[in-house]
Amino acid sequence: MFHTLLTSLVLSTALSAFASPSGPDVRAIEGRAAVDNIVYVTNAEKHCMIMPRDPHTNIGDSEHPGGMKTYCTPAGRYDSKQGQLPADFWSNIAFKSGKGKNGGRYAQVTGCIRPSHLSRLNPGDDGGQYDSSGGQGGKGNPQGSVCLGYNHYVELVEPGGNRACIKCCDDAADCPTNKDTAGCPAVIPGNYFNCN
Repeated sequence: MFHTLLTSLVLSTALSAFASPSGPDVRAIEGRAAVDNIVYVTNAEKHCMIMPRDPHTNIGDSEHPGGMKTYCTPAGRYDSKQGQLPADFWSNIAFKSGKGKNGGRYAQVTGCIRPSHLSRLNPGDDGGQYDSSGGQGGKGNPQGSVCLGYNHYVELVEPGGNRACIKCCDDAADCPTNKDTAGCPAVIPGNYFNCN
């Protein structure tokens, strides 16, 4: 019983640290999304993204119920149900936060990845998009997925271009879901270090 209580306390403390004080209540978010369907962006070292659940899967082929799962940086993983990104998954990464088009907060990471270091990915895959507000009926892809502390997120993973990006936003205008084939720089402007 003590172990269960301690685990609950640690998880509650960890989740509180990830959410912004001005964002939604973490408990409300947890009620809407499973722990392996939650992303967040705190900084370059602490963040979680959606990736294919099964090994060697193209992003587009993962886009079905049960085909996707949260993967976190080693410093960012807070639950055993989440996958872990290898420490050397990113070859270059940039974190940025600020105010968007209409003054809403955002936080993002952009940069270059080593797709061969994560067994979920196919290095030649052109990639695709995950998000909280697109998909069938605007319920997200994966459905019900959320970003801790924000109302929306958009993420692109482009293994064939050695590139990935994720942005969490208060305002949907800062997380467009209608440019999924345009690539990371068009959807989430930021530093991509000339990934190759």
